[in-house]
Amino acid sequence: MTTVAQPVDVLLSDGTTVQLRPISPDDAPAIVAMHSRFSERTRYLRYFSPYPRIPERDLIRFVTVDHHDREAFVVLAGDQIVAVGRYERLGPQAPEAEVAFVVEDAYQGRGIGSVLMEHLADAARRNGILSFVAEVLPANGTMLRVFSDFGYQVQREYADGVVHLSFPIAPTEATLEVQFGREHRTEARSIARLLAPRGIAVYGASATGQGVGAAVLGHLRDGGFTGAVVPVHPSASTVAGLPAYPSAVDAGVPVDLAVVAVPPSAATAVVADAAAAGVHGLVVISAGFAEAGAQGAAAQRALVRAAHAAGMRVVGPNCLGVANTDPAVRLNATLAPALPPAGRVGIFSQSGAFGVALLAEADRRGLGLSSFVSAGNRADVSGNDLLQYWQDDPGTDVIMLYLETFGNPRKFARLARRIGRAKPVVALASRARPAGVGDTAGPDEVAVAALFAQSGVIRVDTVPELLDVGVLLANQPLPAGGRVGVVGNSSALTGLAATACVGQGLTVVDGYPRDVGPSAGAAEFAAALAETAGDDRVDALVVVFAPPLPGQRTDVDADVTAALPAALALGKPTVATFLVGRLPAGVPAFGGVEEAVRALARVHRYAEWLRRPPGVAPELPRVDRAAAQAALRDPPDPNALLAAYGIETVASVTADSADAAVNAAGRLGFPVALKAAAAGLRHRLDLGAVRLDLPDEATVRRAYAELAASFGAEVLVQPMVAPGVACVVELMEDPAFGPVVGFGLGGVATELLGDRAWRAVPLTDRDAAELVDEPRAAPLLRGHRGAAPVDRAALADLLLRVGQLADEQPRVRSLTLNPVLARPDGISVLHAQVRVGGAAARPDTGPRRL
Repeated sequence: MTTVAQPVDVLLSDGTTVQLRPISPDDAPAIVAMHSRFSERTRYLRYFSPYPRIPERDLIRFVTVDHHDREAFVVLAGDQIVAVGRYERLGPQAPEAEVAFVVEDAYQGRGIGSVLMEHLADAARRNGILSFVAEVLPANGTMLRVFSDFGYQVQREYADGVVHLSFPIAPTEATLEVQFGREHRTEARSIARLLAPRGIAVYGASATGQGVGAAVLGHLRDGGFTGAVVPVHPSASTVAGLPAYPSAVDAGVPVDLAVVAVPPSAATAVVADAAAAGVHGLVVISAGFAEAGAQGAAAQRALVRAAHAAGMRVVGPNCLGVANTDPAVRLNATLAPALPPAGRVGIFSQSGAFGVALLAEADRRGLGLSSFVSAGNRADVSGNDLLQYWQDDPGTDVIMLYLETFGNPRKFARLARRIGRAKPVVALASRARPAGVGDTAGPDEVAVAALFAQSGVIRVDTVPELLDVGVLLANQPLPAGGRVGVVGNSSALTGLAATACVGQGLTVVDGYPRDVGPSAGAAEFAAALAETAGDDRVDALVVVFAPPLPGQRTDVDADVTAALPAALALGKPTVATFLVGRLPAGVPAFGGVEEAVRALARVHRYAEWLRRPPGVAPELPRVDRAAAQAALRDPPDPNALLAAYGIETVASVTADSADAAVNAAGRLGFPVALKAAAAGLRHRLDLGAVRLDLPDEATVRRAYAELAASFGAEVLVQPMVAPGVACVVELMEDPAFGPVVGFGLGGVATELLGDRAWRAVPLTDRDAAELVDEPRAAPLLRGHRGAAPVDRAALADLLLRVGQLADEQPRVRSLTLNPVLARPDGISVLHAQVRVGGAAARPDTGPRRL
């Protein structure tokens, strides 16, 4: 079956939405209508002849496919089919298929061909097709570019006036790079049109000035929006002092954005009116949708479907609105009466109420805003869309996110890894695991923080921390290292700052903290700051100042804060806690010493991440994807699945009697190990559930009798392998990051302490190496108290293989390798537990879709 059994919405290169779905026989009239709209040139380039009409026999064949050897997808704009693409296998069970598509003239040059190509190739691969062939006229340069620009290794041959193309359709690093690049551009453009509209229509603003619609309309008007503001009202001629119209199209001005504050029952009618005016997007302030129950959820689905059919994107519903402080736009389409000053920080908030508080706090702290989006129910536009937009937005240097849930966690991690290399991303993410997610213990809070850090995201825990870090990033350079100089006029405060630095993993440079004393004047304080800023050993400054007691200072009228700009001029980040006076612009002010140091430490860890190479995903030998697919057929064969990824497990035989245990030992070869068969006991040497190094039949019988008496009749028999350091490798689904791989050392103590390191899939070589070194017990792997170091490269290779399995096999819901014995000469995987189910949702894999 095709992967597009249901219609999906996709974005075109100009940011508009269209629908893609499999063709059906009922589409015959629409196919004929589309054909009638083709120009003569389009018909000739597609069919190699004028082809003025479609014969009935051809039409039936066009719309009738088996979704296996023959597949076809149509693209709809509204209710019109505007493009069709198809493949047809070249003979029964052939690994090749011919591919072709045609796009209506009015929609050419908008990326439909590349979208069709992605979905056709994905469907073909799932049906065993390995390569496509195509025939294109030399004059059809657009179609030739679609194939050549896709990243495939295309072979060309010119014969009989036609260019013959052939290429394998397996995804490669090059094709994924092309696909992700197109995804980035289309999503960024769709958001750009929302944040810089030429005109805005407001639906639901009452003539009395009451209600949320009137509030947003007033904020638009009073905020100085540079475009046209069009109140749409069924009867009033003016609303809020602006001319009103019964329909947006009646205003006669370009309208790109619609702000919607009408009840859910009236929303689809608004979509139709906005579409007639050429609107590109909706900001739905109204509540009563999915957050209100099943009926509201149905209304929300209908709203989004209608909007996408009209080519529009949707912010909300139940949202605060959108804002853009660019002087050329001055857009405040929010419920917040005032915005922070213009600046270079982009803010995304899923919650509307939280967004109001966040904007107010940013304004209080002087944090300059570039743009703001509140997604509310996040029915369409999400934080990932804003990441795509802000990546290239020249007006945004810092990105701040408040996230309650992750709709597409793999995509978030992928985007953050890329965008974080250019612009810092600060996220306040909910700690709650969504209902029904994670039926096994997942990463703890320390591990979740590491997962965010792996993606380059600065994760914070509270709203004040979000602003603390944002203010620091917006106003200060990144630290070159973690060496800190502490300067202050209070020994208590400087000591507290030094202690906080150590607790946050920062290094207080020798000779600091420097306490100038409570009687120090402004000049002495300035000299100490300048000397510290010029100290080559210092990467960042922590400055604290407490008001002196009466009579302690001689220059009581001097402004001590005036000493800070000279220190800042040397380009080292400075955080300050001044309990008196107002800090100059550009110096992040913190209410307490601990807050200042914590923000500095978070930014330091981000700077360290930037300095580390990102790593690569190496090509692993001994990986057989066809064998892996075969191993997952019912009933699944976990050992064969692991072997398909080059992961060999030590042979294991189940026995339920002494005779069976002896026979198994004879087949495997003495000496052997006997273990209680229950999964939780197989490695519990401390409970007596394991008997090792049994050299003969008699010892096997004796060991079996002891195990059976304590743990039940069923045991496992394994050949002995050389001893080593016991390790554990895990794979599971995390709600924030999708599939994650965990690594730790075995043993009750490390399990009790949760000593696991985690990384999100796909893993790079650097990820795997860091996993091996990150657990607190990892020094045991490097040699401890005279022990020989183990083969850590073999452990990293094992982690890469587990990561690739997780990335490519969404039916594998969890996996545990426990124990893995690591030795100087390699590793042995003694036991593997694999849980297979329905394919986990992987929205960031496959062809593009909203």
